Amino acid sequence: MKAIIEQTELLKAMAKVQSIVERRTTIPILSNVLIEARESSLYLRTTDLDIEVLDRVEAIIETPGSLTVGANTLYEIVRKLPDGSKVEFLNEIGSSQLEIVASRSRFFLSTLPKEDFPVMASEEYDFEFTIKAKVIKRLFDKSKFAMSSEETRYYLNGVYLHPCIENEKNILRAVATDGHRLAQIDIENPGLKENFSGIIVPKKTVSELRMVLENENDDISISISNNKIRFSNNFLTLTSKIVDGTFPDYKRVIPLDNDKKLQVNANEFSEAVDRVSTVSSERSRAVKLSLSSGRLHLSVNSPENGKAEDEILVDYNYDDLEIGFNARYLQELTSQVDGKNVEFSFKSSGDPALMKDIEDKGAIYVVMPMRV
Repeated sequence: MKAIIEQTELLKAMAKVQSIVERRTTIPILSNVLIEARESSLYLRTTDLDIEVLDRVEAIIETPGSLTVGANTLYEIVRKLPDGSKVEFLNEIGSSQLEIVASRSRFFLSTLPKEDFPVMASEEYDFEFTIKAKVIKRLFDKSKFAMSSEETRYYLNGVYLHPCIENEKNILRAVATDGHRLAQIDIENPGLKENFSGIIVPKKTVSELRMVLENENDDISISISNNKIRFSNNFLTLTSKIVDGTFPDYKRVIPLDNDKKLQVNANEFSEAVDRVSTVSSERSRAVKLSLSSGRLHLSVNSPENGKAEDEILVDYNYDDLEIGFNARYLQELTSQVDGKNVEFSFKSSGDPALMKDIEDKGAIYVVMPMRV
């Protein structure tokens, strides 16, 4: 192999592909990046056996070839090379080393055979569609905060993606819940000719999606099979296994008859919750909301730290209501709001609350109350 590539472009690609590499693994080849030089591009591939990332970088290829080297080591080398320098990869036939030359620097990295690298089996995808990056980014960014981290409820460790019909409209929906809060985000059908069964996109995959969705104007190709999902732009492809489990019937927990409606400025509300929760105990983070006509009284009573109270003016004209929530959950919910005001709907102090972004009709959130 002999290839010449620009340092800045190589660094961008290595930053993406090395992010999924486990630093501690019992399988040495999984710490490596597979480098393939062919035609006029360098292809960089990494995997943790559940996710595979493949990035393509334009390069001058004088001698095609392929090998694997330590991903994190290569990333650190490239990161420390002079900005914009030309980086040369050299590997002689039969050699077990990759020579890297840039400016006056020279490195020799040990390689492992490319044949040992576990490339995710390519397969026929049953469903394929194209969607703008900013649209799919919204689906996942606004729902991922509600994903669960409990290993025992592994089927909640991701975002449930599925097509459905709502108000006679075909939509694509993302849902995430951990049993305490729920996020449901809808977009119009992105051109699906046939509907697929719902799939659960794993938590790690959702976190790594940012690398594919970097440019909001990119067209993203999404391919789905029985056990994999693939996201691709012009240069980068992320392939992931999907969670092998059944997502619960989330519609049962979305309240339909909450008749007490509160409208409040999202920032004012979040800041007030933040202020009073300063004295809350780390474990419960409980804050009590006391609603009366035109007013919202927030209070925290912590045996260890003391008391805190705050009050803000709101749009509320229903019976007085007292209800408690985890302060962090309330702040996470309001952080999803793009508009100025948010609407909460309540039924009673023991029933889940519904939250809507007034300016985003395709997003609803549910949060369970707690005793205070």
